[in-house]
Amino acid sequence: MKFSFKTIIVCVGYLLLANTLLAYTQQDTLRGSNGRGRSWWDVVSYDLDVHIDTTTKSIKGHNRIQLKAVSVIGDSLQIDMQEPLIIDSITFHNRNQFDQTGQPISGKLKFEREGNVYWLTGNYKSWKGGLTVDVDVYYHGIPRSAKLPPWEGGFIWTEDSTGKPWIAVACQGLGASSWWPCKDYQGDEPEWMAVNVRINEGLQRANIDSPGSISNGRLALFIPPGKNAWHVRNPINTYSATFYIGDYVSWTDTVMGEKGRLDMSFYCLRYNEEKARKQFVQAKDMIHCFEYWMGPYPFYEDGYKLVEAPYLGMEHQSAVAYGNGYKQGYKGDDRSGTGVGTLFDFIIIHESGHEWFGNNITAQDIADNWLHEGFTTYTEGLYAEWIAGKEKAFEYIRGEWKNIRNDKPVIGDYGVNDDGSSDKYDKGAAVVHMIRMMMNDDTKFRQLLRGLNKDFYHKIVTSAEVEQYIIQFTGLPLQKFFDQYLRNRDVPVLEWYIKKDKLYYRFTNTIEGFTLPLTITDGEKSANIKATGKLQSINWQNGGYNVSISKDFLVQLKP
Repeated sequence: MKFSFKTIIVCVGYLLLANTLLAYTQQDTLRGSNGRGRSWWDVVSYDLDVHIDTTTKSIKGHNRIQLKAVSVIGDSLQIDMQEPLIIDSITFHNRNQFDQTGQPISGKLKFEREGNVYWLTGNYKSWKGGLTVDVDVYYHGIPRSAKLPPWEGGFIWTEDSTGKPWIAVACQGLGASSWWPCKDYQGDEPEWMAVNVRINEGLQRANIDSPGSISNGRLALFIPPGKNAWHVRNPINTYSATFYIGDYVSWTDTVMGEKGRLDMSFYCLRYNEEKARKQFVQAKDMIHCFEYWMGPYPFYEDGYKLVEAPYLGMEHQSAVAYGNGYKQGYKGDDRSGTGVGTLFDFIIIHESGHEWFGNNITAQDIADNWLHEGFTTYTEGLYAEWIAGKEKAFEYIRGEWKNIRNDKPVIGDYGVNDDGSSDKYDKGAAVVHMIRMMMNDDTKFRQLLRGLNKDFYHKIVTSAEVEQYIIQFTGLPLQKFFDQYLRNRDVPVLEWYIKKDKLYYRFTNTIEGFTLPLTITDGEKSANIKATGKLQSINWQNGGYNVSISKDFLVQLKP
């Protein structure tokens, strides 16, 4: 049998796809998809109560999941709880259905474990669509300890420099189900949440004077010793729910923002107060800057908190984790290599930027997390522009492009808990920057950022939805642009040569139909071109051979 070259290429492509799919497990699918045990119900709220025993490094807790059946009751109900934690029992209380005596229908639910998933069975199938039900999950165990937080997350059991306990959790990527039972799926957020983290008496005897734990939202109840209840009044990602325990001191401030007075709270280890009071003033300026560019802070009802943490940082909603050592830049360095990055504290700016992109606007599938990281990385440049001007900001933005690896597409595989390439940060920011360049109208670009945060306020979205929004807002034909930079790993290469007073050019390393408007120049003579994969030419009489293009486009130039 004879095979054409084209046939061989197609076969190789199928084999590569098959190998990719085989790399994912059933657990990846259960975690990353809105499957049969999830799709028929939505989370209304979580009410989490956790007791932490520092002696045994174990936890014991209870989470009341208020859920609403939004369609025909499915044949299974999935609750996520990662090993080695164990669910002890599950009960339910139906708020809308009553027995013959007029009492709400309630009872126990049976369950079976499949790795990190519990399948609930029992008389929940008698529930009716549209009903609201409380499902109470009781659990215990020793949670996974973080190996390299926040990237390899889990519980952080450590001590401050005086030997006092300092405990926290960071679980983005790993998942909230690593420490509490939930619907661990980014596409479904509760409308509100309560967090009550209790600490054992031994920790109280460690002479920690700060009141119990610090968590998201506002402190609703404080009953010493060691019991705090925090209330979040807005939708929240499960991985954003958190706590901090340590010998903290705190102070408050306010800023008059676009929606009125925003309450701000700051927490640091007792012996770092002097440094923290100096460093944390950047947070107020950051609020002014980001509200100007992106619209009102999205969580006025819950306030803004900045909390010193035993790891570098994390965008915990209304309780941002800070661990940058009170240094400018990224742990004292500049990711851009331009010097501009040392003009501000990277962690304060970047992690707070996620309040707009990541917490306010949330990707339905983590495959689209460039919406979180790309836009937020660009907010670093917006703040640099705020304090140092546009020229310096653009230097910073372009400088970060040296970190781009082009190892795989920015957007990952859907439904299998794959968040794509780490290029979602800097390449994602490059996408935002190039859109700004193509718009060539900073006023309209600002309106775009504000429009995104207004029209997708507290929404869960897909990359495709955001792409279409940008295309419609700008009027630019950007679909192939998005496909090239987000769904293909390769950077476009502009090939050119000069022959007989003409400059010839074309794109290679691009998808079919890709085009980009560029300005090509020799320093004196310049021309606007719209390059494609087809060889084109322009008059270059008296033009030089030292040709360049705009530095603000992520394109390689190859003579």
